[in-house]
Amino acid sequence: MTIKCSVYIAASVDGFIATLDGGIEWLEKPEYSSALMNGLSYDEFISTVDALVMGRNTFEKVLTFGVWPYEGTPVVVLSSADLAIPEHLGDTVRHESGEPKEIVERLAKAGMRHLYIDGGVTIQRFLKDKLINELTITRIPVLLGVGLPLFGGAGPEQKLKLSEVAASDNGFVQERYIVESVV
Repeated sequence: MTIKCSVYIAASVDGFIATLDGGIEWLEKPEYSSALMNGLSYDEFISTVDALVMGRNTFEKVLTFGVWPYEGTPVVVLSSADLAIPEHLGDTVRHESGEPKEIVERLAKAGMRHLYIDGGVTIQRFLKDKLINELTITRIPVLLGVGLPLFGGAGPEQKLKLSEVAASDNGFVQERYIVESVV
């Protein structure tokens, strides 16, 4: 039973996915949302996903958006601590803990074939365990200087194959990579 784990994320040119306090306001500039985007759209990507696996910090950040952006997609929130899931999300969001390999095995047994892995620490843990098959990273034309990094220092070297690059008029550059092997 094969399961695919993919990352679809935005990062600053210097590799940060959020400010040190978890802020992502730098992603919400009007000129970013009004431009035509090239590459793999979020809607195209999410339509191929069976479930989204995210960390607790990402989940708590998404809850501040006001509107739940993953309607119709099962979400697994990873946390070793207790987690309060709002009642209106009780049918689609569940809390799990464990090592990434255990999570993937459980989801594969439940019939999942394609997982969307989201959140900095969660992505880093899945990369460290060599579970990520594909990375789609949209570089935002800004240097944050400091922040929460997409890739931490831990983990094995892994060979990537560039499968696609798309530039948009707003300065976004989307890079898609297939994870080929551990070097």
